[in-house]
Amino acid sequence: MTGALAAILQRDIRLALRQGGGAALGLVFFLLIVTMTPLAIGPDPALLARIGPAMLWLAAVLSILLGLDRLFQADVEDGSLQQMRLSSAPLELVVLAKATAHWLVTGLPLVIAAPAYGLLLALSPAAMLAVTITLLVGTPALVFIGATGAALTAGMRRGGLLLAILSLPLMTPVLIFGVSATMSALDGLTPFRTPLLVLAALTLFSLVVGCAASAAALRASD
Repeated sequence: MTGALAAILQRDIRLALRQGGGAALGLVFFLLIVTMTPLAIGPDPALLARIGPAMLWLAAVLSILLGLDRLFQADVEDGSLQQMRLSSAPLELVVLAKATAHWLVTGLPLVIAAPAYGLLLALSPAAMLAVTITLLVGTPALVFIGATGAALTAGMRRGGLLLAILSLPLMTPVLIFGVSATMSALDGLTPFRTPLLVLAALTLFSLVVGCAASAAALRASD
């Protein structure tokens, strides 16, 4: 079973890199949001530094959401998902492998690029470090939450809009605590550890519930 899951993980990563556009599109979209922010509100460094962590988090949410509609769509259309269901691995673990591969291809590059993009928003080194840590902890939750919406819309054509409507409200707590943890690291009024632990708990909760809900939605779609 472990070998089957590792094969699914490697397959999805290889397909994403071969097709291209997944990680690159997310990074470009991330960059566009970050670069448009100074144009919209002005080049005031103090203002940019104050809203910069929130803008980076919001850009990360939208960038991850951008490619989630393809998480199960191709596998449903070509019958690969049915073959995965017939394997020895439970469907919940198949979802876990596919969501992990999606995060490695789309989420992790955003985490790595966040400090560089933070320079465009006049963030201090401490702010860039805090944003990077919170994105590393919180972005997997966004993927597992979005996986449920992707499973619900896998059999639909052009289900991207419905996926966004279903997923964005559920991603809001992750966004709130991600920004809260970052700001607490900067102002020092509340311990950085407290919202970071809540964010980690949300990620673990999203992993368990998201995989179970996604598997149930895929079974119901047959």
